[in-house]
Amino acid sequence: MNDRTTPPGFSVVICAYTEDRWEDTLAAVASVRDQSLPPLEILLVVDHNERLLSRLTEEYARRPAEGVRVLANTGPRGLSAGRNTGIAAARGAFVAFLDDDAVAAPDWLHHFAAAYDDPRVLAVGGRTLPAWASGRRPAWFPEEFDWVVGCTYRGLPPGRVRVRNVLGGNASFRRTAFDAAGGFATGIGRDGDRRPLGGEETELCIRLARALPDAVLLIDDRAVIHHKVPAARERFGYFRTRVYAEGLSKALVARSVGAQKGLESERRYTTRVLPAGVLRGFRDALRGRPGGAGRAGAIVTGVTLAAGGYALGTLRARRDGTAFAWGPIETPANAVAGPAGASTAEGASR
Repeated sequence: MNDRTTPPGFSVVICAYTEDRWEDTLAAVASVRDQSLPPLEILLVVDHNERLLSRLTEEYARRPAEGVRVLANTGPRGLSAGRNTGIAAARGAFVAFLDDDAVAAPDWLHHFAAAYDDPRVLAVGGRTLPAWASGRRPAWFPEEFDWVVGCTYRGLPPGRVRVRNVLGGNASFRRTAFDAAGGFATGIGRDGDRRPLGGEETELCIRLARALPDAVLLIDDRAVIHHKVPAARERFGYFRTRVYAEGLSKALVARSVGAQKGLESERRYTTRVLPAGVLRGFRDALRGRPGGAGRAGAIVTGVTLAAGGYALGTLRARRDGTAFAWGPIETPANAVAGPAGASTAEGASR
C-alpha cells in the first residue's frame, strides 16, 4: 500500500482493552469525530476482550454516520499488535494514534496534516498534557518525569522540531512508513495489566530512520491531547514501578537497534535535563515552595531505578536474546463489514 493507492486523509487508531475505560473510550472517539479536519475513519481496536468488542460494535452500529469501525486485535495480546491491526485495516494515507483515555484538541489533526506538506516527513507527534484525577499535579511529581504518565515532559524542545522518535499515544505516520519499516514490535511495550513497559515507538522510529535515512520525524507542540491520569498513577509506588520498567524497555531497544541510537536522546536528558531539575527542586525547597525537595528526590530515585532496570534488562537480553519481533504489515483478507457500517474481523465476535 502506498500514497498513490490510498485516499488522502487520516485513519485514526484507538486501541482499547478494558471496559473500565468505557466512558473514556467514547470521549476519545468523540474528540476525533469533532476535529476541525475530519478524519477519513476512526478504527477502534479491541485487545482480546470479547465483551468489550461486542459492546463497542453494538454502540457504533447504532451510529453508522460517525465512521467508526470496530476491530479485534488479530495479533498477540498487547498494544503493539493492536496498533498493527489498525494499521493493516487503515485506508488513509496517514495513520494517527490516540490513547483510549485521552481526548484530542479540535485542531489536533490539522496540525499533523500541515507538517506533511514536506514529503520527507514520515512521522509527526504532538504534545500530551496530563489531566490529573485529583485536579492538580502532585507536589512531589517532577515535570521532567511526565513521560511516566504518558505525557510530554520537561526537556523536549518547543515548537515544531525534528526528533529521534515520536511518543506513541499522540502520533501519526505516513502509511508508507510502515511499508518501509514494518509495524510495531510485539513482545515490548504495554500488555494489559502486566508491568508497564514502553519503548515500542522508539524502536520503530529508529528502525524507520535506518530503512529511510532521509526520513524526517517531527514533534509539533500545537497538536495537543489531554491524557487522563488516574489516581493510582499519581502515587509514588506507580512512579517507581514505571521508571524501573522503562529501564528494562530501554535495554531491549538498545539490544535491538544498538546503544548508540537506542540511548541517544536519553544521554542528553540524563546529563542535562535531570540535573537541572534536581537543582530547581532544591532551589524551590530553599525558597519555601511546596514539593521542591520531593521533586528533587523523585528525580534521583527515578534515575537510580531506571539505571537498575536497564542493567538487569541488559543482562537478561544478553542471556535470553531479544524478546520481541516485528514484521511487515499485511492487510487481513478476512475483514468484513459489520452491521450498520461497523467492522470487525470475520468470526472475531464469536
